[in-house]
Amino acid sequence: MQLSSDSRLERKKAMSLRKLPELNAGARGRIQSFVSPSAMSRWTPGIQAAAGDSPDNTISILDVIGEDWWTGEGVTSNRIAGALRAIGERDVVVNVNSPGGDMFEGVAIYNQLRMHPGRVTVNILGMAASAASVIAMAGDEIRIGRPSFLMIHNCWCLAAGNRHDFAALSEQMAPFDAAMADVYQERTGVDLKRITSLMDKESWIGGSVAVADGWADALLEDSAIKQGSDTQASAVRRIEAALRASGMPRSEAQRVLSEFKSGLSDSAGNGGLSDSAAKPVAAASLQNLLNAMKG
Repeated sequence: MQLSSDSRLERKKAMSLRKLPELNAGARGRIQSFVSPSAMSRWTPGIQAAAGDSPDNTISILDVIGEDWWTGEGVTSNRIAGALRAIGERDVVVNVNSPGGDMFEGVAIYNQLRMHPGRVTVNILGMAASAASVIAMAGDEIRIGRPSFLMIHNCWCLAAGNRHDFAALSEQMAPFDAAMADVYQERTGVDLKRITSLMDKESWIGGSVAVADGWADALLEDSAIKQGSDTQASAVRRIEAALRASGMPRSEAQRVLSEFKSGLSDSAGNGGLSDSAAKPVAAASLQNLLNAMKG
């Protein structure tokens, strides 16, 4: 049963972060959680907060969740822990534009924000997908852009093995999905069966609907969000997601991506080549990448 807007407001006023359920996903076993290819394909990395200088109580989650094995970047629980230590017990603003990633890192970040003694305001600037949507639920107040999205689904991973391995993996993953559903239900008041149905389908919830249905508390002003420029690293992450989804072994994907990165560096003039020599290097690198993806 859906709560009315007034009931949701009263629920939010009465709720403290410490009353939200703790998520326990420490025993991951053989499960390796990754960014969903559908989320990566819809992610616009350049979306960010419009304010010029961010206050020192602001945390930006504008990347994949968890450490990216190729770039060494990404948003980790260690990074968030350091930011929260620097902020102390003050209120904190968390700006989010992430396609998700490692669910286990997302759970750890959710628990860190859940236990923060100050007020936590989460701003969803572009998307909060998968693990990032779990993080967003830790906000005392959740605000979302009108064209922005929450995406919820069951834990997404890559696996290999026989039918018995897959049956065992399904059993291992089920409790994590149930735990995420409990957090969504407690924060939103949406019926649990409705939430599990949305997760089963992989559901994208737009800004206005998110506020109307209790997933967020208010819409962000359009002026609060700006479109910056995408980076080379974000382009490579899209390619990485496609390679992972194709089933390419990790070592081979790393080799192909490294060649591609070298080609881009040479094209930009960082490899000691002239423009006339660098462009064929970049073109050859791109062609090798496309061939690898087709293979």
